[in-house]
Amino acid sequence: MDRLEAMSVIVAVTETGSFSAASRRLNTPVATVSRTVAELEARLKAQLFQRSSRQMKLTDVGRSYIEACKRIIGQVDDAEREVSGEYRIPKGDLAVTSPWGLGHMHLLPIALEFMDAFPDIALRLVLTDRIVNTAEENIDISVRIGNLPDSNLIATRVGSVRFVLCASPGYVAKHGQPKVPADLAAHDCISIDSLAAQRNWKFVIDGREVAVPIRSRLTLSDSEAAVEAAIAGAGITRVMSYKMEAARRAGKLVLMLEPFEQAPWPVHIVYAERKPEPLKLRSFLDWATPRLKERLA
Repeated sequence: MDRLEAMSVIVAVTETGSFSAASRRLNTPVATVSRTVAELEARLKAQLFQRSSRQMKLTDVGRSYIEACKRIIGQVDDAEREVSGEYRIPKGDLAVTSPWGLGHMHLLPIALEFMDAFPDIALRLVLTDRIVNTAEENIDISVRIGNLPDSNLIATRVGSVRFVLCASPGYVAKHGQPKVPADLAAHDCISIDSLAAQRNWKFVIDGREVAVPIRSRLTLSDSEAAVEAAIAGAGITRVMSYKMEAARRAGKLVLMLEPFEQAPWPVHIVYAERKPEPLKLRSFLDWATPRLKERLA
């Protein structure tokens, strides 16, 4: 048995929580992952995991062994990076994730300029609105919208986004603008595919957040489609500001009920602390952070 490979397998199982998730992360069959763990436990004459139908939980002896494995793997990784030059020049693979719309509008242009400036770094951009497991998918840096849960990750705020109401000038000319949120009951609204969104939208009225009933005549599966429908004059929609900003600047959409908007949502760059820090990671952070702040100001 390759000890270092076995250590990598059990660390992956620990961090992802299951054999199947570890197999996806390692691109290894589930049977191989399971066999490796069983063989390692047999060699150590110790049970590392408590198995259940839902999760893999470390035993006390497993917890101390995993910490030692992480230190050893980290030392080997550092040695390889030192030899390959990652700590002397910015080079190597780097994975970054962000929400789809924010990524396409803001992160992608920044990333393309970054690649021109740092030709020895290969970027993998994961632009998606699903929740990304950064450990399982080997993500180095995340751009996240909204309040962050407590964690040991490092977060730098780069701006904020608004949740805005908008419609086309043609719709406004034909139907007028709502003056207060309650007026939405008399307007054609375009909602995103969720039951709550079909019934009401939240606004701040007299300092309190209030759910206001709306009349949703069109429900769509994603906000990009809702923006296109609003541009076509189908009604009023409510989306994150960056998703409609290009259309607003082009005169295709106008904002409404701005005084009643909820507080803007923060945007952060998030990453795990690594010591020493690879220059590829620091280079991207130093490049992207001020540029995202400028775009999201």
